[in-house]
Amino acid sequence: MTRPATPARLSPGAAVGVTEAMIVELVHGFYAAVRADPLLAPIFHREIGDGWDAHLAKLCDFWSSVLLMTGRFAGSPMAAHTTLPDITPAHFVAWLALFRQTAERLCPPDAAALFVARSEMIARSLQLGIAARRGELPPLHDAR
Repeated sequence: MTRPATPARLSPGAAVGVTEAMIVELVHGFYAAVRADPLLAPIFHREIGDGWDAHLAKLCDFWSSVLLMTGRFAGSPMAAHTTLPDITPAHFVAWLALFRQTAERLCPPDAAALFVARSEMIARSLQLGIAARRGELPPLHDAR
């Protein structure tokens, strides 16, 4: 007995028109803005130094994996971010604002909305990981 073919499931990004070229444009455009931002630039320059080409390529792989499900990304964003001692919620607010502006400027509305939604989920997760590593998470229940 043969089974009917199951339709291929589109990745979330492909479903809204995200392409590899769009990812490259967004990543490069966004990090150009980050490198000029007075709050964010010092941290990124300190951590990345002269390694921007490799960092941008890794981030293109990351977003390709997140939105197009390509599986190209190999790395641990949580580990990379939780060891940075001076990241604060203000950095995430600035990062998200720049990301939203860049996505809305460079991408069609549905693609921009998906990029922004995923960036917000990622930022929330990173903030929780940072807080956990620093011992800053509130207790889940009354300690009595």
